[in-house]
Amino acid sequence: MRIDIITVLPELLKSPFEASILKRAIEKGIVEVHMHNLRDYTNLSYNQIDDYQFGGGAGMVMMIEPIDKCISALKEEREYDEVIYMTPDGETLNQKIANGMSLLNNVIILCGHYKGVDQRVRDMFVTREISIGDYVLSGGELGAAVLCDTIIRLIPGVLNNETSALTDSFQDDLLAPPVYTRPAEYKGMKVPEILLSGNFPKIEKWREDQAYDRTKKLRPDLLKD
Repeated sequence: MRIDIITVLPELLKSPFEASILKRAIEKGIVEVHMHNLRDYTNLSYNQIDDYQFGGGAGMVMMIEPIDKCISALKEEREYDEVIYMTPDGETLNQKIANGMSLLNNVIILCGHYKGVDQRVRDMFVTREISIGDYVLSGGELGAAVLCDTIIRLIPGVLNNETSALTDSFQDDLLAPPVYTRPAEYKGMKVPEILLSGNFPKIEKWREDQAYDRTKKLRPDLLKD
């Protein structure tokens, strides 16, 4: 998979891709992540990429021309499955969306700033708009990093144990069951005996029951269907 991120703050995005799972995925050649500074695509003084909005009002708007130049240049090199705009009014990211996007080959992620992008950018180029929650960030970079992490960890070969992702919360619309490791007893608190029994069918049934009970208690909205 190749991910091209269009941003005005590429330095803000570097850290997540220089550590842990994302770094290993890049080093293995499983995924490519490229960052494109939008200011490289403007001819205006001071590398301007925003302007006042028509009709008045507070806040600047990202102009269409630099974004058009950047996306067009990328599309000259390859075809893209999606052009994603990170925006608070997009569809809320969930595990189902991440699962589907992990199967794509080439993706562009556009990070908004200020009051957002000129609407014509959304009309002309954007194929999908995604939000990571009902709140507003200073820009789309952190949301883009979250989106990339959710996608990349699902790609075969990224995790050391590929079945791990299949048992994560939300994969089957349930929260994950509680997990334990050594020691079996700590300050009087014991690991449930079933997990030490070696009876794997019963252990699996226990985990399923725990997942359902936790979901019913903490996120009953997930059980609405």
